[in-house]
Amino acid sequence: MFNLNEIKELIELVDQTSVQELEIENEGTRLSIKKPGNPEVISYQAAPQAYAAPPQAVVQAAPQAPPQSTPGQDQPAAVDTTSSLHKIVSPMVGTFYSSPSPEAAPYVSKGDKVDVKSTVCIIEAMKLMNELEAEIKGEIVEVLAQNGQLVEFGQPLFLVKPD
Repeated sequence: MFNLNEIKELIELVDQTSVQELEIENEGTRLSIKKPGNPEVISYQAAPQAYAAPPQAVVQAAPQAPPQSTPGQDQPAAVDTTSSLHKIVSPMVGTFYSSPSPEAAPYVSKGDKVDVKSTVCIIEAMKLMNELEAEIKGEIVEVLAQNGQLVEFGQPLFLVKPD
């Protein structure tokens, strides 16, 4: 995993050269730095675990398995219509924004098609705007968070029907 000083040094090096984009992978951690003008300035992806995002980083959520039901319940089981749907979850605590600015249209709405690299929202944490990608190809079935809502780590934000 990269430490904060290493990330800062790499950002400065990229900024001082004509390199437009730098991507490094180390021990299962991927660091991608892009010069301004690109929608995503920096992204950071590590093995799924609970940790705070480094400053100026976009942490991408890993898919989670649906919860398992307990067999032998006395009550009739409710039909779970979301079991075949993929949940896009918040990778951090922050404020959910559905669009890049208050005047702009939402990144995605119910019924929209997304692919692996589609930006679906922004999570603001510590005054840093972190773009969240779908990481799955499919159709948005439901938007579970409201614009400006405080969201928690692991909270489902979207339901996606995989293609």
